[in-house]
Amino acid sequence: MHRKSLVIPLLLLASAAAARTAGGDGPTPDTETADTVIVVDKVQVTAIKQGLVLRSQPVAASIVGGRAIERGRIGAVKNLSQTVPNFHAPDYGSRMTSSIYVRGLGARIDQPVIGLNIDNVPVLNKDNFDTELADAERIEVLRGPQSTLYGRNTMGGVVNVYTLSPLTYEGVRLTAEYGSGDSYRFRASSYYKLSPDLGMAVTGYFTHTGGFFDNDCTGEKCDWERLGGGRWKTQWRNNRGVRIDNTFSFSALDQGGYPYAYAGEDIVRDGKTVIRNGQVSYNDPSSYRRTTVSDGLTVRYDAAKYSVSSITSYQYSDDEMTLDQDFTPESWFTLRQARREHALTEDIVFRSHDGRRYGWLLGAFGFYRHGVMEAPVHFKRTGIEELIVKNANEHLGAIWNEEYSISADELPLYSDFRMPVYGGAVYHESNLRLGRWRLTAGIRFDVEHTSLAYHSRTDMDYFVSKEGGAPAPKRISIDEGNRIAHTYCEVLPKVSLLYAFDEVRNLYISVAKGYKAGGFNTQMFSDILSEKLKWRMAGSQYDEADLMSYEPEYSWNYELGGHFSCMDGAVRGDFAVFYIDVRDQQLTIFPEGQSTGRMMTNAGRTRSVGAEAALQFAPWRSLEINTAYGYTDARFVRYDNGIEDFKDNRIPYAPQHTLSAQAAWTLPTGVKWLGDVVLQAGVRCAGRIWWNEENTLSQPFYALADASVRFEHKHYSLDIWGRNLGGARYDVFYFKSIGNEFVQRGRPRTFGITLNINI
Repeated sequence: MHRKSLVIPLLLLASAAAARTAGGDGPTPDTETADTVIVVDKVQVTAIKQGLVLRSQPVAASIVGGRAIERGRIGAVKNLSQTVPNFHAPDYGSRMTSSIYVRGLGARIDQPVIGLNIDNVPVLNKDNFDTELADAERIEVLRGPQSTLYGRNTMGGVVNVYTLSPLTYEGVRLTAEYGSGDSYRFRASSYYKLSPDLGMAVTGYFTHTGGFFDNDCTGEKCDWERLGGGRWKTQWRNNRGVRIDNTFSFSALDQGGYPYAYAGEDIVRDGKTVIRNGQVSYNDPSSYRRTTVSDGLTVRYDAAKYSVSSITSYQYSDDEMTLDQDFTPESWFTLRQARREHALTEDIVFRSHDGRRYGWLLGAFGFYRHGVMEAPVHFKRTGIEELIVKNANEHLGAIWNEEYSISADELPLYSDFRMPVYGGAVYHESNLRLGRWRLTAGIRFDVEHTSLAYHSRTDMDYFVSKEGGAPAPKRISIDEGNRIAHTYCEVLPKVSLLYAFDEVRNLYISVAKGYKAGGFNTQMFSDILSEKLKWRMAGSQYDEADLMSYEPEYSWNYELGGHFSCMDGAVRGDFAVFYIDVRDQQLTIFPEGQSTGRMMTNAGRTRSVGAEAALQFAPWRSLEINTAYGYTDARFVRYDNGIEDFKDNRIPYAPQHTLSAQAAWTLPTGVKWLGDVVLQAGVRCAGRIWWNEENTLSQPFYALADASVRFEHKHYSLDIWGRNLGGARYDVFYFKSIGNEFVQRGRPRTFGITLNINI
């Protein structure tokens, strides 16, 4: 890479190593005005919607530069967790569950609270967020509603990832890594120019993890993983202002089951312990596989006073999840969820050039997604007896003086879904500079139509004995389907006022509306079908509750923040305080009793209030210290589920505190072939995290200590690293299944070695 064109930023992130530690990477540009990874005009891939220097914008933003990404081994969005204030992305047992919590907002399933764009292309499916970010050149995390420019599902913010450009870097990059848990990673990239204006890059990667947690029932590791993929990137420029970028990427993932540990009282049957507290033990196979393909085409034309960009993408995802859904050694029930999805997006953006008194942006966005899903649930012997026969005899048998029985060892419940959704939007933003003041106002009109066509079916043979008489054979056949559809129209305004003391020191205040789309509770259909079976056994109809869909979520975000710098850029920082009023907040809940699914519901009204700050301190060229802290108090204002009033309780899953502190000390060795030695140490913290609406279960505040020794040369680097060095025991996830409680343990202490070669 032509590293003399690089500027190593560190604006907010505790994980970054800043330009002042650039060492042999050449001269450092003006740290007072540069906040991106590189001098933007030389990057060739630039932000299309926001300004070039985020520190001059009225937004809470964190930026990770290329060197920080490499030194911190940031290979996925979840690796940013805690190092960005009030940003929590737990490492769940599956890459499918890509949950992100920002400022008390978030959800474990379905719609995301934060958007993800890779080279300006939006990733529509949240299940694809947790993927390899190979050769990322910089990562931007914008917190607070970005709905005006980015639309639906960005009420918590946006993560923008920009990958390395073949027009600014030529050469070969190789990476090899080995670590604890029989984990290894390989990556190879080739960047070259076919002509001064045409560049091409090819990247391939493969990662493998043997696993860290044992399934005591099978005696094997249950969290193994294999992930491979690649990217082909082409960029072309001409001297008349035309730029064309095309990125084709694919990946294939294969994972084992899930290390979900039982968290209740020991289960004992017939004097024998079935499963103990803290034990991971389940008998049926569990796995997750995923194949993704995407292509993003960006065409941009720069005229004298404005630019126009077209961002077009096609995205395909094919995944399958298999679960022993009771997560015990007993045979209750299993789930297979197979889904295929095609998506098309188009975004056209007209924008005036920066540096003028009045600036404007005008855009139009459209998308279409079509998904099909098969989700059969297979009740096994124990599940049939406990969840269907026992319930029928307890609740129905006494009414009709009947006793029910089933001789089958397996009962399949089939559910198929078609889920087309399409939408469009027009949006505008204006910026007016009046001396040191800058007024920004924007508005977006968003329309979305979503529908669910479902088909549920099952057949069950059973016996009925009335008043102790001979059992009579009966049969129930259910075969039904329907279509549900909703249309949402939203107006999403935003206004902000910024006062600039100079180019990088400012204060701002902003008000913005956020919006998260509604959806359908596909995971509840097996529960609905089993209830219908139970009641039809007694000759009655099940009065289906309104469980199939949930409403959109809305927020108003009020924020006061600023950016500051002093001591000639040796000290830089950012801060923000916020108040978020949320209506119809979407929550993942586990219905009472021995339900088999989970569902999304709307919680009435919640509020989130908090503050966040980050500080970068570089007292001299060889030392950099970074800290980031976020505090969030997120509570229910109005939420009564008919059984209990949760008013003033804290919202589950969102941490109250996030904290990180890291230091990097660069020591020149004086040996030309060895380069520098970089010593890094830090800590990442989160908590308390409440697991339920009752606030009776929680994960206390925990700290993870990391450290590394790095030998850094222009053409290679060698890292010896360790994570969670204190061996902290912590949980990252909690859920219920058939009334039992389970938790996902966090990663244990790990060590590894990483070699990077640049030719």
